[in-house]
Amino acid sequence: MTFTETVLLALDLLGTFVFAISGVLLAARRNFDITGGLVLGTLAGIGGGIIRDILLDRVPNALAHPVYLAPPLVATLLIYFIGQRTFRARIWIIVFDALGMGLFSLTGTAIALEAGSPPAVALLMGALTACGGGLLRDVVANEDPAIFRGTDLYLIPALFGSGLTILAERVGLLGGITSVIIAALAFGFRMLAWKLQWRVPQPMRQWSFRAREGRSRGKRLPSVFRRPD
Repeated sequence: MTFTETVLLALDLLGTFVFAISGVLLAARRNFDITGGLVLGTLAGIGGGIIRDILLDRVPNALAHPVYLAPPLVATLLIYFIGQRTFRARIWIIVFDALGMGLFSLTGTAIALEAGSPPAVALLMGALTACGGGLLRDVVANEDPAIFRGTDLYLIPALFGSGLTILAERVGLLGGITSVIIAALAFGFRMLAWKLQWRVPQPMRQWSFRAREGRSRGKRLPSVFRRPD
């Protein structure tokens, strides 16, 4: 393996670990048992990468290289043993989630480029890798996915990191040090947006069915897929 390949592998495993930490912390916050922590940690850590690899028609890294299964297990045991030190879990969930997002926006894009994907596809694969695991984690834990909350910039920092990776690869500057810088920039963007409460436009608040119908009738809207009365 070249130096750049070694760095990318290390960053990918680190991203798996920190994303798994966010899943296990969410399980602790929701008072799940250790099995629930392992499930959420595994979904967060390798879920996005598996979806990416399936779409790219390649054997998922988590299956081709069993070492990817170790970070979720280590994360679960770590959080289990530190116990009550996770009382401020919400802050650390955001930090580890942002760190995983930054790392995966880089490695997911690099893997897609290595597989011969055009830049537009690589951009999407990088964002999918960065957001897919967190989306699975939140859905299984019955949380509102961060990617859908207008109060959080989530997809945009992922696309930012993915775009920087493509740009660096195109100009021939994608190497070990550059990779670390790109991941750090994506992480910093996400945390700065969270700290300053940057938001995307939310026109749905002005014209949504819930706003119009819910207020007038004072009751919950029926399912979209239910047959009309």
